[in-house]
Amino acid sequence: MTTFLSATSTPFKSARSRLAAVTTLTLCLAPLTLLAQEQSEEQEQSTAQEQSEEQASAQQEPTPEEATSTAPTPLVPGEPIWDSFHGQLNAQKYSPLDQINADNVGELEKVWEVHTGDVADGSGDLPATVWSATPVFANDTLYIGTPFYRILALDPASGEEKWSFDTQSTLEALTQPALKNRGVAYWEADDPQAGEPCQKIVYMGTMDAQLFAVDADSGERCANFADNGVLDVNQWNDTNDKWPLSLLQPPTVVGDRLILGWAGMDWAYEETPPGTVFAINARTGEREWTFQALSDEMREQSGTANVWTHMSADEELGLVYLPVSSPSPNYWGGNRTEDVPLGTSTTAVDVETGEVAWSRQWVHHDIWDYDINAAPTLMDITVDGEEIPALIQATKMGFLFVVNRETGEDIWPIEERPVPGGDGLVEGEVYAPTQPFPTKPAPLLDQSEKPEVWALADAVSFGECSALWDDLHYEGMYTPPTTQGEGTLGYPISAGGVQWGGVAFDPQSETAIVNTSHIVQYIKLYNREDYEAANKTSGNESGFAPQEGAPYGMRLEVALNRFGMPCWEPPFGELVALDMTTGDVKWRTPVGASQQYGFFMPESWGSPTIGGPAVTAGNVIFIGASMDAKVRAYSLETGEELWSDQTEAPSVSNPAVYEYNGREYIAFVSGGNSILKDQVGDQITVYALPE
Repeated sequence: MTTFLSATSTPFKSARSRLAAVTTLTLCLAPLTLLAQEQSEEQEQSTAQEQSEEQASAQQEPTPEEATSTAPTPLVPGEPIWDSFHGQLNAQKYSPLDQINADNVGELEKVWEVHTGDVADGSGDLPATVWSATPVFANDTLYIGTPFYRILALDPASGEEKWSFDTQSTLEALTQPALKNRGVAYWEADDPQAGEPCQKIVYMGTMDAQLFAVDADSGERCANFADNGVLDVNQWNDTNDKWPLSLLQPPTVVGDRLILGWAGMDWAYEETPPGTVFAINARTGEREWTFQALSDEMREQSGTANVWTHMSADEELGLVYLPVSSPSPNYWGGNRTEDVPLGTSTTAVDVETGEVAWSRQWVHHDIWDYDINAAPTLMDITVDGEEIPALIQATKMGFLFVVNRETGEDIWPIEERPVPGGDGLVEGEVYAPTQPFPTKPAPLLDQSEKPEVWALADAVSFGECSALWDDLHYEGMYTPPTTQGEGTLGYPISAGGVQWGGVAFDPQSETAIVNTSHIVQYIKLYNREDYEAANKTSGNESGFAPQEGAPYGMRLEVALNRFGMPCWEPPFGELVALDMTTGDVKWRTPVGASQQYGFFMPESWGSPTIGGPAVTAGNVIFIGASMDAKVRAYSLETGEELWSDQTEAPSVSNPAVYEYNGREYIAFVSGGNSILKDQVGDQITVYALPE
């Protein structure tokens, strides 16, 4: 991924050198912006009329068949907990609370906020912070992990600190371009013994591969866990040890086990630490099993295919679902020409043994960094009158693959279709002749043809976008990287589609909700000699990267003009609702507003998004995720925006929904991510209805 439309980022020239151009550009854009707003209002009026007609139709008397049909029981019925990264183990991000609903959500008010102090913008001695932690509500406490690797335990009604724990970790960007944290995990014994320590435990990892376990009531280390409350996960880093196994994502807690993945360095090396997932005893830290995505031979000559994001699990089936990333190096596969069946896949493993129950590969011979970056969402749906235990996997490609979570079999057909080859383009490379395409749901992004050049961006840059389009190689979805011209156009590629927030699901209406980004990038390979001679610059997961050891380095950029405007047509991000009984889209709407040079663009243009939604029984969707640093509520029924509030930085984490002392709360972490925008924060904001 790469920085997009940042108010301070500078993909081509410094902001200072372009200051004079900004005033001229703003004057030029003003009438066009007004025109876009007028067109947006007309579109919204038309959409509102269509939605009104659809709602009227939906309120007609049901047919006898509809009246007698029974919706499946929710996967996890009823308890208003939010004790993991995605709310629940099924990753539905669903709350059965309905005190806040579509009728009264507009009355929400901020009831408390906390500034942690753990923030850096990169201008001083510390790297910038990237904070994507979902607040965890458990044990009548709100637990938060910070990018300075501290754990905070807060009163859920007031934000008052109960305790804090400092790991005293080294604040260095060892594997990432920034200090990153996605929060904490929570475990408690089935029958907690009064007076005994660590019957309830909070866990947090660090970038230098240390996993800390502390008592959830006191914040004291758990002496019986590993080495006095600290597990050195890097002790198992025994192949191609290029970096520590960074623990940025909290463990997935399944019963009395922690299922632990790790993060590394993208695009840096040909041979890297190979992907491993560890199952660890929640009480003792003892390793119980290890999953490896690569064969022994491939582990030596390639690497990664790790699980760096959260996982989901079905405890009744005894299965954990792993979103597996791509092998290394990311954009050249001449060192891994044989099949790597578990790479870029969803793989279900037995929670007791780690043995593979089933696996579905979503990209064959992945040379686009299409790693599966979100936990699959588990749901029970009714399709053609049959109740099905389902799983939906969102991807960077903008595809939503839906399969039976027991067997991995298609629910709607998934077809192998021919894709562009590249024989002769890159020495040593091979190309998969086909790739999997879902027939339902339809792709979230239109990939049927090359994205249209945005006339506005092209005009103000005197045809710069058109010239770039003409110089980019493109033969459709899965066009392979090349050394020719400016490279290959990718839509979507690393920054596009769906990010780690994943899909939310309302089990009552069987509606899935997902936010998506529409971003055009381009990738170019450089032979080693040309790469070494290039004037290289890079940002947070953008620019040049060496793929050291491979014959090719690479460069990945967002397709922007000289003023930082996208060269492709808006919207740049949308919120989409899908009827999971049919696989059809119920509604879609631009989400958020893009920002450039301090100016907010029309909301009809939308914003790229990082972070995901939460949905409640009150028929409300909550989400941050957008460039404009607002948090919002949308109607589950219509997609209408019902409420918003301004925070200090983009909320690039999933919100949390919880109940405490009879009152429903919504919590957001607003920490920012320089991939989206150069704006950081340390703010936790919590909202509720007036008392």
